[in-house]
Amino acid sequence: MTQIIAPRVRTLVLLILAVAGALLAGAAPASAHAALTGSDPAQGAVVDTAPTRVSLTFSEPVAVGDDSVRVLDPKGERVDKGDPANPSGTTYSVPLVSGLPDGTYTVAYQVVSADSHPVAGAFTFSIGAPSETTVSVSAQASDDGLVGWLYGFGRYVSYAGFAVLAGGAAFVLACWAPGARVRAVQRLVVSGWLALTAATLGLLMLRGSYTTSGRVGDIFDLELLGDVLQTKTGAALVSRLLLLAAAALFIAVLFGAYARTADAAPDHPGDGDGGEPDKRDLTFGLALGGTVVAAGLAASWAMSEHASQGLQAGVAMPVDVVHLLAVAAWLGGLTALLVALHRAPVETPVGHEAVRRFSRLAFGSVVTLAVTGVYQSWRQLGSWSAFTGTRYGQLLLVKIALVAVMVAVAVLSRRWTRRLADARGSAAAEEAERAEEEKQPAGTAPATASETSETSEAGKTEAGHDAVRAAQLARQRAATEAARQKRLRDADPNRFGLRRSVLAEAGVAVVLLAVTTVLTQTEPGRTEQDARAAAATSSSAPATGQGSGAVSLTMPFDTGGTNGKGVVSIDLDPAQAGDNALHVYVEGPDGTPVDVPEVKIALTLAARDIGPLPVTPDRITTGHWSASGVQIPMAGDWKVEVTVRTSDIDQVTVSKNAQIG
Repeated sequence: MTQIIAPRVRTLVLLILAVAGALLAGAAPASAHAALTGSDPAQGAVVDTAPTRVSLTFSEPVAVGDDSVRVLDPKGERVDKGDPANPSGTTYSVPLVSGLPDGTYTVAYQVVSADSHPVAGAFTFSIGAPSETTVSVSAQASDDGLVGWLYGFGRYVSYAGFAVLAGGAAFVLACWAPGARVRAVQRLVVSGWLALTAATLGLLMLRGSYTTSGRVGDIFDLELLGDVLQTKTGAALVSRLLLLAAAALFIAVLFGAYARTADAAPDHPGDGDGGEPDKRDLTFGLALGGTVVAAGLAASWAMSEHASQGLQAGVAMPVDVVHLLAVAAWLGGLTALLVALHRAPVETPVGHEAVRRFSRLAFGSVVTLAVTGVYQSWRQLGSWSAFTGTRYGQLLLVKIALVAVMVAVAVLSRRWTRRLADARGSAAAEEAERAEEEKQPAGTAPATASETSETSEAGKTEAGHDAVRAAQLARQRAATEAARQKRLRDADPNRFGLRRSVLAEAGVAVVLLAVTTVLTQTEPGRTEQDARAAAATSSSAPATGQGSGAVSLTMPFDTGGTNGKGVVSIDLDPAQAGDNALHVYVEGPDGTPVDVPEVKIALTLAARDIGPLPVTPDRITTGHWSASGVQIPMAGDWKVEVTVRTSDIDQVTVSKNAQIG
């Protein structure tokens, strides 16, 4: 519904490109979603003596609990003791029991990043020599099950509730003051408040289980709830509840005192501004108070999520608040307009002037979203390649495409608004001419003939039934007249076209809000790329105690199916006859780790007619599989075959030769 014309569109596009180029050109490292960047012992390392502790280094400070870091021996028994400590910066360590035997040990961690999201993973290291292990760390983190789904749904409902609450109130105050008296609009805004309140309470209850065990039974654990209240996210949720109490008072005044003073003329030029001093003061007070409350609610997200961590947090948080307010004004106002067009009573229709005002409000919101969105994109991505090379960037591209679709539909809505205004002006002129010609006295419309007959007939009844019958007739006449006016209103092709285009905008907005919710729970592209680079550096550096004969093979593959291209890397250590540790890494064309349904290895020594010897590695984390105790019977020129399956029917086998021993 935005008032977009060609010059404005060109100016907006040029502004976005200019700012994007300047920001991306000066991109600097940052993080906003914790990732493991190093460990001691290193991932896959073989150490000569048992370490006294295991240390993990993350890209940012994280919150740890009693079971945040677990170290398991080859039989799956825990060998860590005590709580994780934070000796320095972003490094966290856990002590180990003494006298650990040789073998392969698994380190599993689950922490909460500073932007409130749980982060989990696992890796292995070996003492003396690799061994078989019975440990199978579940790939499902605490946020992957039912609790994670409920938490994600609660976040969506909270965003939607905030948009409807803030945007609906803004629509009434800035665009259509008579809407304060319309029951459907009142129900919409109150529903937004109820949805946001219920979702906030639900998130507060789910938070403990979401960041720890992921079990449904822990939702009602009061001890976990107490722990949540001491965290930054818990404080943000409690602050949101307190602000919602103030929002309830705002709603009461908006639909109480303000509704009683609202101008009855729906499209009067003074709509929403008021002509009397008292009314102007009330409007100004509501606008100021509503803005403060809405900004406070938006800040409850900014203070606990992506904006609060990483590069330029002091700038990012207010930018995030402005971004959320613009989203609410656009999407929430659009929802209120849709409800008004479909549910407003015939005596209080939404006129073209109210629609034009919302066009101006929406256009300002789109410009604000563009500017703040460019800054947020630079901050969370940092490079052009992250748009397509990370999940965050891909979701961001989807969001940009949905916004573009909404703007395109808004242009059509603007045209319908113009036609509605022109048709309304022509109809008013024709009505005035007809009234002048007919000079018909008031009360002599054809519809009054039946009224006279019915009244005369009612007068013949008994006096006790006269009032009841008159009330019934009055209700019937009112219903008939309302139905007639609704038919006339719906028959207007311009109004019908406007309602249809606004409905299309609202449908896209629902999907857009869902993508935005997922985006806020996704690891930023900048962090994902930094973590991958750190992991690559760590894996390329020789680990303590490793043999110098380790072999690394890199093979591109193409299964021919969707997303079937990539690179598979094999690390075999110590690449000698006997026991070996094998690690498999699968990456996409852009170097990002990817999961595939199946990876199989086969080793063949053709010169001695040995093999193929099958190896089935276990999944460790995204894009990483490992197998310990891989037996190579003798030295020679071995052929290493890797079978990669990317779907139920798409797979390919690639191979390279390696000198082992």
